[in-house]
Amino acid sequence: MLKVLIVLTSHALLGMTGKSTGYYLSELSHPYHELQKAGIEVTIASVKGGEAPVDPKSLKMDDPINKAFWNSPEIQKKLKNTMPLNKVNPKDYRGIIFSGGHGTMWDFRGNKEVKRLIKSIYESDGVVAAVCHGPAALLDIKLSNGKYLVEGKKVAAFTNKEEEAVELTKAMPFLLETDLKNNGAEFVGKDNWSENVQVSERLVTGQNPASASLLGKEVVRLLKKN
Repeated sequence: MLKVLIVLTSHALLGMTGKSTGYYLSELSHPYHELQKAGIEVTIASVKGGEAPVDPKSLKMDDPINKAFWNSPEIQKKLKNTMPLNKVNPKDYRGIIFSGGHGTMWDFRGNKEVKRLIKSIYESDGVVAAVCHGPAALLDIKLSNGKYLVEGKKVAAFTNKEEEAVELTKAMPFLLETDLKNNGAEFVGKDNWSENVQVSERLVTGQNPASASLLGKEVVRLLKKN
């Protein structure tokens, strides 16, 4: 059976704002839903393991996929016992998805376990995906050829304009769009909150929560194709 790892942030504080953050629920539930429909086994991991923090603003139960996911006892057990990244064997997985949420901006970039898993899975012909702020995981990742993973690839992520719109530009440790471009990505941004998923070789990226379902579908398509 095909297996995919979905990675969540373990960071719960929104910089110096005093507000709570974490992973964004639909950026976990929607890709998970697409993978499950396709018969793909999913493991939920987080940077530190254990119970990962969810952004309270993302607990939108008017979304039927969110509601079914959140109210599932089986899922709740998984969410309270996420696998720590340092326990993950990348050989067990054909794909890895980094869910978004502002928390990722503090603990995805520069994490040695994130780097280990991305490099191993991508260079073993696996699929690497990230949505919204999840592409923070892709920053500064160099492949064995010495090039940045995102260099020359079309990449989508939460845009600078979207960060301005939610008035969190100054709260961020860096700007995702800017630094993806600095790593040589061909950044593709669309209108605020519009669906936007980019597929470049075996790298799949999405701009925002509206892109989470399509990102899951594209990951499934690539995995089934291989």
